[in-house]
Order: sequence, then C-alpha cells, then structure tokens
Amino acid sequence: MRAEVQRLLKETDKAIVAHAPTGGIVEHSYWLRGVNDAYLDMAADESLVELVADRVVEWLEAWWTRYMREIGDLVQVVQMGDDLGGQDGPLFSPALYRKIFKPREARLIRIVRQHSQAKIYFHSCGAIREYIPDLIEIGVDALNPVQVHARGMDSASLKKDFGREVGFWGGGADPTRIMSLGTPQEVRREVKRRIADFAPGGGFVFASVHNIQSDVRPENVVAFFDAALEFGKY
Repeated sequence: MRAEVQRLLKETDKAIVAHAPTGGIVEHSYWLRGVNDAYLDMAADESLVELVADRVVEWLEAWWTRYMREIGDLVQVVQMGDDLGGQDGPLFSPALYRKIFKPREARLIRIVRQHSQAKIYFHSCGAIREYIPDLIEIGVDALNPVQVHARGMDSASLKKDFGREVGFWGGGADPTRIMSLGTPQEVRREVKRRIADFAPGGGFVFASVHNIQSDVRPENVVAFFDAALEFGKY
C-alpha cells in the first residue's frame, strides 16, 4: 500500500485521500443489531448501545492504527463518517450522541492525528446541524456532503454560523432535486448561489451533494461543471 501511495505522489498531481474502511460506529450498530433493534436499544437499553459501540471501536481502532502507520505521513486527506441525520433532523438524540458515540469517534480521530497531518472530512448525509459543534470539537476539519435542502442545512446559514471553524466539502447542487428535476439554467443558478454562499474566505471544496444520480440528464451535468468553472474563482 505504501509503495502505491508513493507512486501516486510521484507520478500525479492529485491529493491522496485515505478512505475509511467501512461505516462508522452508528452504522455498525445497525448492521450488528438490525436497524429496528438498534433504535430500540437507543431508547431502552443504553448499556447495550455502549457495549456494541465499544466492540466496534475496538476493531476500528486497530484498523485505523495499522492504516495510519502505513500511509498516514503521505496522505493529505482522511475520510471518516457516520449515519447521523435524516431529512428533518438528527436520527437520534444529540444527548445520546454526546454520551456514547462522540467520545468514541474522538478516539478514532486521535489515532489519525497521532500519525498524520492530513485534514479530516466527515461524511454524514441529512440534517446534521445540531451535531456540527460536536464534530468541530473532536477535530473534524470539513463536512461532507452538505445536504443543503435538509432542515437547518442552508448554505448561507451554515457558512455564517460555522464557516470560521470548519470547511464544507459538497453542497454545490442537489442531484435528487435541482440536478434531476431542473433545467440547465436552474442548475446554473443553483451552483452560482451555493458558491456565493460557501466560497468567501475559503474553506470550500466544490462538489455535488452526494453522487450524481443516474437519472440526471447529461445537459444538467454539463451545466453543473460549466457553472463551477465560471463562478468557482476567488
């Protein structure tokens, strides 16, 4: 692995991103317990939630330690993430997050920091505004994919409230709304608006909100990138 990263650094001008091996602590609880039981546990049996989280973190700590020892000094970006938000708000109590999941995610971030100078971006879809101060506190450098149509996630408001403390990686246009349902002109206006909101002062990596979907018309994809090239200048 290290030899391949060294080759990429030597032969390309690309930044190297170290991606998480799998989902986050919350997502693993879904996979181990099933989604329904995982949420019932959160409501009725916090001790079981903590037990599952500890077992997951035990494995993830070992994985991240080995991964970062191998290539941490070579990479520029590290991707981490978890399943925290729905369309209208947090998927579970922020208080529960702070009690159980936040300190364990902080342990994983500390491992990265011990072995790397890379910037850390955290991937979580949905309405995660209530978690942003916590993510900043544990060392997240940027948020992704910045789902700007979810509740509380408008680009101007996010930039105003958090732009001095965290970057935004995404939010350029929503593939499930404007890009799939709109016209090229509407896509262009959306991209212009989001860049105007996020870009001032830096800290913005332009990208769509999550992956461009298969039902997005080619002309809208072209409009998306053309608008980024036109308006994405400092």
